[in-house]
This record gives sequence, C-alpha cells and structure tokens, in this order.
Amino acid sequence: MTKPFSPRELVARVKALLRRPRLPTADPDVAQTRTFGDLSIDPVARTVSVAGDEVELTRTEFELLEALSARPRMAFTRRQLIDRVWGQDWYGDEHIVDVHLAHLRHKLGDDAAQPRYLRTVRGVGYGMGTHQ
Repeated sequence: MTKPFSPRELVARVKALLRRPRLPTADPDVAQTRTFGDLSIDPVARTVSVAGDEVELTRTEFELLEALSARPRMAFTRRQLIDRVWGQDWYGDEHIVDVHLAHLRHKLGDDAAQPRYLRTVRGVGYGMGTHQ
C-alpha cells in the first residue's frame, strides 16, 4: 500500500489476507512418525517402538536416534552428533557416541555386523539404515 491510505482500506486488506487459506509450515525435524522397517520413532511424543513393542530409551539415546532419523540419508560424524545431543560446549572423548550407540543398538535388537536401523559409516561416523 502506498501512502496516503485510509484506515478503512487497511482494515479491509488485513481482513482479506486473513480469509486466504494458509498452508501449514512443517518443521522437517519435528515431523510425523518416522518409520524404518519395523522401527517407529515419534519425535513429538518421544516414543520408540520395534514391531509394535515400545522401547524404553534414556534421554541421550532418544536424542541420538532422533538426530539420526531426522536426516536418514546423512552420515553424521561423532562431532556433529555431540553438537546436536550434548551441545557445542561439550568437551570430552568423542567416543562417548560409540558407547551410547552400542546401548541403543542393544535396546533396538540391532546387530552392528548386519544393521537394520543404525549403520556405521567407516571413516565418517553413523547414519540410519543398512545402505551405504
């Protein structure tokens, strides 16, 4: 709108804009339930199930799984996972990621030698799925 304008015209234009349908904006990191085979992850409810059976995870294990499942095609370095789960100010041994991922694999019934859900990407770190 260009000046001068009447307050009545401004109100009419705002009402017209409010009547227009708006598409919901979806945050890709907080989407619907994510499914990988028989593994289901609900980031909003913070629940995980395998073949319909709920799996109890610690906060850290859930955060790791949530980070990996948000970008399933991406191979994350240990540092990237630490930044997302523990925060950028975290200082310590980066192999803490390996320990938590081993616990997570155990709880999900995933085998590192033949992964169904969590894959190790040699020389890089970790990702979701079995493909490399």
